[in-house]
Amino acid sequence: MKLLSRRSTRAEDRFEEWIRQRHQERVLSGQMQPAAACPDEAFLRGLARRSRTIPLSDPRIDHAANCRQCMNRISAIRSERRSRQRTLTHALGTIGCLIVIAGLIAWPHYERHRGQTLASAAPISETVDLSNAGTYRGQQAGPLQSVVLPAALVHLTIILPRFSLPGQYLVAVTRDQSGNGVVAEGLVAATGMRGQQRLSVSLDLRNAMPGAYFLSTTHEQDQAAYYYSLQVK
Repeated sequence: MKLLSRRSTRAEDRFEEWIRQRHQERVLSGQMQPAAACPDEAFLRGLARRSRTIPLSDPRIDHAANCRQCMNRISAIRSERRSRQRTLTHALGTIGCLIVIAGLIAWPHYERHRGQTLASAAPISETVDLSNAGTYRGQQAGPLQSVVLPAALVHLTIILPRFSLPGQYLVAVTRDQSGNGVVAEGLVAATGMRGQQRLSVSLDLRNAMPGAYFLSTTHEQDQAAYYYSLQVK
């Protein structure tokens, strides 16, 4: 009476052989119908799973091996398990296919978004000519020259007002003319000659909301900054 319909391990083969021997012993002795009551459902399910918690000396195994009703129930339980396993295998295969299809669909969108991101990350070159600009130093009143920059990563070249000093400059974009709310800044050295100095600095304005700001330059030997009105668009 073979209980096994799938490939067996050696331990399972020994278990099946033991049940077969017990069945033959009953056939030879003429005791074809077990006298005791059938084991409960939990035991039969454990037997169908070949649970190691059930010892071979358990008399309920002897009963189940020679009871047509118990053997039919064990066979049905194993059929249910095989059906669930096939369903799970098919479901996992379907999910895997859907993941692959979703990946193939999403990939062009990802590449396009990646290209847009890389494009937005590429610095935009801008030049601000302040050579003839009026300045606003510290809190001293004076006219301001309007400067417009994009909300992007900007590689900014600043032509400083005439007769500006050489040396290090702190360039900053702030929310007010007192230097509060720094949005971006960079420390660079001026280059040039004959009374005209230039600054080349990278400013990250990608997170700046469109609106009014101030562009300031501060020389390393000067405690006061020069402010210029700035529009970020």
